[in-house]
Amino acid sequence: MKITIAQSALSDLQEIKAYYLAQGAPDIGQKFVNVILKSVQNLRDHPDSGRKVPEFNQDRIREIIYPPFRVVYLRNAASISLVRVWRSERLLLLPDDET
Repeated sequence: MKITIAQSALSDLQEIKAYYLAQGAPDIGQKFVNVILKSVQNLRDHPDSGRKVPEFNQDRIREIIYPPFRVVYLRNAASISLVRVWRSERLLLLPDDET
């Protein structure tokens, strides 16, 4: 199964790294990004392992929780698209062109 990363998710990952760099803990930011990307790779074999995102309640909009982050992806028939990586306490918004 093909996995793509939307620009919105790339921006989220860059912001995570920048935040922890500004906090003086760049290793932590890089660790979060690495683990998140590794968990997304596991979706190739288990695309439905994430739960449905409660705010949308649609089978194709799913998430993996990696505290304190929500890793949101779109599950299509032949592909997965990572669309957001947000802190759990934030209200989830998807880019208009992704829903």
